Amino acid sequence: MENAIKKVALNDKHIELGGKMVPFAGYNMPVRYSSDKEEHNTVRNGVGVFDVSHMGEFMVTGPNALALIQKVTSNDASKLVIGQAQYSCFPNETGGIVDDLIVYKMAEEKYLLVVNASNIDKDWEWINRHNDVKADLENISDSISLFAVQGPKATAILQKLSPVNLDEIKFYHFAEGEFAGKKDVIISGTGYTGAGGFEIYVRNEDAIAVWDAIFEAGAEEGIKPIGLGARDTLRLEMGYCLYGNDIDDTTSPLEAGLGWITKFTKDFINSDNLKKQKEEGVSKKLVGFKFTEKGIPRAHYPIVTKEGEAIGEVTSGTMSPSMNIGIGLGYVDLEYAKPGTTIYINVRNKSIPAVIEKLPLLKK
Repeated sequence: MENAIKKVALNDKHIELGGKMVPFAGYNMPVRYSSDKEEHNTVRNGVGVFDVSHMGEFMVTGPNALALIQKVTSNDASKLVIGQAQYSCFPNETGGIVDDLIVYKMAEEKYLLVVNASNIDKDWEWINRHNDVKADLENISDSISLFAVQGPKATAILQKLSPVNLDEIKFYHFAEGEFAGKKDVIISGTGYTGAGGFEIYVRNEDAIAVWDAIFEAGAEEGIKPIGLGARDTLRLEMGYCLYGNDIDDTTSPLEAGLGWITKFTKDFINSDNLKKQKEEGVSKKLVGFKFTEKGIPRAHYPIVTKEGEAIGEVTSGTMSPSMNIGIGLGYVDLEYAKPGTTIYINVRNKSIPAVIEKLPLLKK
């Protein structure tokens, strides 16, 4: 069966833990274990663990590894040192984005690309199609498990499990070493929550042992498994883009506020057109907003002026568990994109006022 739902290595463990399983990006994934709000607050204030093993991993190696990465990604990977990671995107030929990803420099001539689960096949086809420099490519997605251990208590808990000094791993840096008695584990100072913590890459055969060790180490601190529901509210409070919602094949990285990962110091796919767009200026922009009255914004709700004139659309929205107000991201015409501007969101039959805020929406 072509479209059979895939299972992560810990599928049975999540069911055992009471996870509500849903199909997500072709995988059977836990959306929540208790409530989204409780899980969200656990991560913001303590520590929680997401199983994000559905994410895709590609190894790019050989003398032309960097040349290929420079061609297909918007950021400048030549600036990476070994042990450093970089947020980037694959631009397409028409001004949009194939996917966003993280590039890890593992060694000279050895890189790991981490891509979104829903785009694994699309990205794999894309990078192979553009591999005219004959870099060595390997799709290792099905053999790697990934746990995001997030929250202010994460570092102290994980330090019990590794001789690697975690305090020395800066944001968007990583180390490879022993973790929970397993060798060659990638301990990465990354995450999608803004709450601090690490992402741990392990081989599938080590996944259960590592997961159990993390929970044992964090038992006294009230560590909990966290589902995809809270992952969404946590990333929205930070204003992090979600592929398929806030960025896609039709949105330019410059419109999405990703100019900082779009480096014109090199040539890459569609760089000439994006450079021209930068020079001429974009006509719409992705913004974050907070409701000033009760209501919850949702994707595709129209954004309008006070007079009801359409000026954009919500791409992601939720009730913020940390702030107890409706928050969201959406594209608006450039003249309305300035922080402090009041916009209106059509929620059912009501027009609810919101104020555009500089990201992150949740201020520290």
